[in-house]
Amino acid sequence: MDKEQLYMKALEWIHGLGRFGIRPGLERITVMLEMLDNPHHRVRFVHIGGTNGKGSTAAMLASALRSAGYRIGLYTSPYLLSFTNRMAVNGSDIDHGQLVELVDEVRPLVEKISSDPRLGPMTEFEVVTALALTYFSRQGVDLVVLEVGLGGRLDATNVVDPLLSVITNISLEHTDVLGDTIEAIASEKAGIIKEGRPLLTAAENKTVLKLFRDRCDILKAPFNRVSYIPAEIKAGNVEKPFAVQGRIAEEGQFLDYNGFEMQLKDLFIPLRGAYQVMNAGTALAALELLKKENILVDESSIRKGLKDTSWPGRLELLDKKPLLIMDGAHNPAAMKKLSESLPDYFFYRKLIIVVGMLADKDTGAMLSDILPLADTVVFTKPTLPRAAEPAELADFAVKHLNLAKDYHVIDEHGRAIDLALEIAGPEDAVLVTGSLYTVSDVRAYWQKKMGTSS
Repeated sequence: MDKEQLYMKALEWIHGLGRFGIRPGLERITVMLEMLDNPHHRVRFVHIGGTNGKGSTAAMLASALRSAGYRIGLYTSPYLLSFTNRMAVNGSDIDHGQLVELVDEVRPLVEKISSDPRLGPMTEFEVVTALALTYFSRQGVDLVVLEVGLGGRLDATNVVDPLLSVITNISLEHTDVLGDTIEAIASEKAGIIKEGRPLLTAAENKTVLKLFRDRCDILKAPFNRVSYIPAEIKAGNVEKPFAVQGRIAEEGQFLDYNGFEMQLKDLFIPLRGAYQVMNAGTALAALELLKKENILVDESSIRKGLKDTSWPGRLELLDKKPLLIMDGAHNPAAMKKLSESLPDYFFYRKLIIVVGMLADKDTGAMLSDILPLADTVVFTKPTLPRAAEPAELADFAVKHLNLAKDYHVIDEHGRAIDLALEIAGPEDAVLVTGSLYTVSDVRAYWQKKMGTSS
């Protein structure tokens, strides 16, 4: 077998573990890491949880740290273009050959653990996390920016003892696993707060903030909060640490940041959406808190790092005539933000929405937010077993949202985007949304068709 075949076989084995589903708990990952000589004990971490914005915050923080000369590992999920996107060092994905070697090493360990009736089968996310922690340790990174997979308390990433815990925000998600109230979900997210380690949060809900403060008091963990300042208020007149405000620019946006020590103006981020200003502010506040660990990043590195941040699939503009916009909003809170931000950042005559979702999401709430913006809707689905059926999405929209506008049901995502682009005129916009998996599929299809790889 050649190298690429070995890589595909390794991926097939990893994804085959997906049949074991979601099984929260730290027992299996702990045993696995012990067998690997606890690689996570030799690495420093920033642990980032929350409902939305985890990946963007992680990407901006990692980029700024890299610009300052640190060797940085970045662990995120899900991936957008390639599985190897999930574990990167200094902006470069893990090499296919290195992944194959790691899989060959851990496979017998996984089989041993999975055959133990006291532990049961390891899940895909647990194994991928173990692979990543081992990889980062052997790469000799200075710091890993580690994104939580699901929840926090029982997430496989919660085996680490981070320098700093970050919780971006809280809204309802994965209620079948995390609980069906904001308080229950916040309690699960708060599980990443560690004794004596500072917490940084961008949450706004008063009940959630009290829960976090109380948890920090119990663990003697310093509590820190990032606040967004409306554009009409001058940042310098607001007496809050870690405060941020932004202004829309043609290819992204500018922001001003007020922290404990840093006051920075006119920072540019190539990411659209007011919520990305808050994510950038969270990354900046994290940099300030990391100073206490002697991790220092100067202003020029911050400016360069933010400007160079790449995080595809979030209000991403791929083409201009018509506008082709990709956004992986996959829960009601993210879809609401998208529906609010889209008209502010893009100007178009008509909007054609290509939407594909996962069946285990609150599809009704998501559709109710985004569909009123559309002139035409194309219902499709990502190539994933958990995908919601497009016909069922359309049926719901017709029955419950009074969808009377032009719509189409096309299961195959390639044909769906082809039709949307055929319908759209040069002054119109096509938005692909509903899931990062849908965005990934459509983006890859479109780039292959156009002969690009950016």
